[in-house]
Amino acid sequence: MHFRQRLLPAVIALASSAPLAAAELEEILVTAEFRPTSLLQQPNSTSVVTQDDIRQRAAQHLEEVLNLAPNVNFAGGTSRARFFQIRGIGERSQYQEPLNASIGFIIDGVDFSGLGTAGTLFDVEQVEVLRGPQGTLHGANALAGLINVRTAAPENEPSLSVEGTAGNYDTWSTGIVGTGPLVKDSLLYRIAVQEYRSDGYFENDFLDRDDTNNRDETSVRGKLRWLASDSATLDITAFYLDADNGFDAFSLDNTRHTLSDQPGRDRQESSALALDWQQSLTAFDLEATLSLATSDTEYSFDEDWSFVGIAPGWEYSSFDQYLRDRDSTSAQLRLLSNDESRLFGGRSDWVAGLYYLGDREDLLRRYTYLDSDFRSSYDIDTYAAFGQLDTRLTEHLSLITGARVERRNTDYGDSNGVASDPGKTLWGGRITLEYTLSDDHMLYGGLSRGYRANGVNAGILASMNAYDDPAVISQLERVQTFDEESLLNYEAGYKGRLLDNRLSLRLAAFYMDRVDQQVKGSLVIVRDDNSTTFLDHISNAAEGENYGLEAEADWVVTDSLSLYAHVGLLETEFKDYVNAAGTDLSGREQAHAPGYQYATGARYDFGDGFYARLDLEGKDEFYFSDRHELKAPAFDLLHMRIGYSADNWSVALWGRNLTDEDYFVRGFGSFGNDPRKEYVTEPYLQYGEPRTFGVYGRYTF
Repeated sequence: MHFRQRLLPAVIALASSAPLAAAELEEILVTAEFRPTSLLQQPNSTSVVTQDDIRQRAAQHLEEVLNLAPNVNFAGGTSRARFFQIRGIGERSQYQEPLNASIGFIIDGVDFSGLGTAGTLFDVEQVEVLRGPQGTLHGANALAGLINVRTAAPENEPSLSVEGTAGNYDTWSTGIVGTGPLVKDSLLYRIAVQEYRSDGYFENDFLDRDDTNNRDETSVRGKLRWLASDSATLDITAFYLDADNGFDAFSLDNTRHTLSDQPGRDRQESSALALDWQQSLTAFDLEATLSLATSDTEYSFDEDWSFVGIAPGWEYSSFDQYLRDRDSTSAQLRLLSNDESRLFGGRSDWVAGLYYLGDREDLLRRYTYLDSDFRSSYDIDTYAAFGQLDTRLTEHLSLITGARVERRNTDYGDSNGVASDPGKTLWGGRITLEYTLSDDHMLYGGLSRGYRANGVNAGILASMNAYDDPAVISQLERVQTFDEESLLNYEAGYKGRLLDNRLSLRLAAFYMDRVDQQVKGSLVIVRDDNSTTFLDHISNAAEGENYGLEAEADWVVTDSLSLYAHVGLLETEFKDYVNAAGTDLSGREQAHAPGYQYATGARYDFGDGFYARLDLEGKDEFYFSDRHELKAPAFDLLHMRIGYSADNWSVALWGRNLTDEDYFVRGFGSFGNDPRKEYVTEPYLQYGEPRTFGVYGRYTF
């Protein structure tokens, strides 16, 4: 019998045998909305991962908690997950081409979309995952959803906490958090610093090293909160990340033993500053935000995954390096109604605002097969106006309407002589009906529209004169440009509290209609020396559809026992899509869209501070890519934590993937890279995290 089938009856039996007690669920607020909204009163499919969830799972990075959110996936191919998918939609990689993200990724108000390495979780208060297009809330970078990370705020009472972890694979971390008043009841601070180190889970047999895929991450965050008056607050956040990670994760033998003689790097150094001014005025409330961020990244790898001498006469040797500098500036002004300015006899709250985002990205690519280094610049200026109206139609029925108009100007140029400056006006919005059955039960249904910008495939344009083969030229001509994509999301759901506020239940059904769907692909061209070049591009499928269900239940059974179960079901399909190679993919599932995903678990408090937590999560099989047939097999992972917690200190033993199940986070299936086999086409897979375990301690002064 599969271990999941053995475990679930045991969890259910544990729950049914426990006596009931007057325990209740705590309220969770979603802060990504225009106004902080209770999770159970928000008419949208949303998951919230709390600070307790993060600590209980010994999670260091966002990739280690995303399985708690139904229908949310991520892609490997990097040292940390940089790219996320919601309901089967989202990017999976980036090489030479610029990136227009489908999933928004925000940390304390700073846009890190496409830079998921920044998703470290030390001193994070909660992670909010909003599923479905956020065309009113966030615009083009949130076609399929938004991931909002909110770190802990300054407190008025002073405290100092230190914590540390030590585990296998030479893993360790140390962190310190200090908070309190600089001026009592007026100026508060918080500072959090963490160092995290691990050798990683791969061994390089050629170099005789076990740290070529290491993780070396430092995060520093400082916050100030100025309570300027009873009606005005200024929050200032400064953030620094230095992730100097290795990247050596693919093996010619499909094992955790690599043969690279030039291991790569996956590095991100980011600095950011965010200011958030909020003030209550007589006629309305005002919120003004400004953020500045700069990120320097390196993504490099040994393209042949081997060493000189592995197969004389057949081998090739090449190294590929991408160095990106991205500077980002954003500003937003929101006006929000208050008690004095509601419309229609006080029945309608409103929000109106203006937004600007400027991104400046420079790329330097150094590659063995280039005659000279490749350079490009990609500038984006986005201007938007938005508004939302929440109207109570009757005592129980409310109507939410919102719209956003966005002007997006881009300017691209590179050392191959390619220049393009496409501009586009895009729009999104929502119409939602919310019916409140009682204070504890709510139904909703609505329509929302998201969008993703158009663009050019610069690498394709630069290669038009590089080939003589008419078949290759024909493929290139098909994918020189791509159009914008739009998405209509139809969604209905229920949220409620049951069993005297001990059971929280959230259900959602959705259907997403994708028009001019943007699809990532690569043209595979074999060189004269039998090596392979890949020309990445984006093309448009005529149409696609994604539909499914999401269910989340959190149950405080007694003061001692709590259970949760989160499930996502997903169906995806291309409709009328022929790729650049001429293959008809109509009717095929989309990539990184598992048919099911679940997470379930239990926590039991034994008394006197002792507790245990058990988590089980899994996913169905899914295609790695839209251009080949390789799939990630279905998998199930088991995690456990046993600990003791006192008033000011705690200690725990933790373990993830306790059954040491092999699973995969990235895969290639359309080329051969092993000279020992004369480059026969075969699959190549990147393994996910193996069994890891360690000890954790925390002390608060």
